[in-house]
Amino acid sequence: MDHAHDTQQRLTDLEIKASFSEDLLDQLNQVIIRQQQQIDLLIREIADLKQSSTDGGLAAPRNLRDELPPHY
Repeated sequence: MDHAHDTQQRLTDLEIKASFSEDLLDQLNQVIIRQQQQIDLLIREIADLKQSSTDGGLAAPRNLRDELPPHY
């Protein structure tokens, strides 16, 4: 009878570990999904910044004096 109880306890322990592992896997998948969404957003923002900064290469050279803060 002791052997059956030991086997049952080991099976229960394995089920608990499997349950925790499955929960952890789901949490990690959610993190990966969220990170991919953030990466996609950053890629779009970088593309927009590149597009707005290039102006087709026709922009006049910048004068650093034009960029001085108003208190100068």
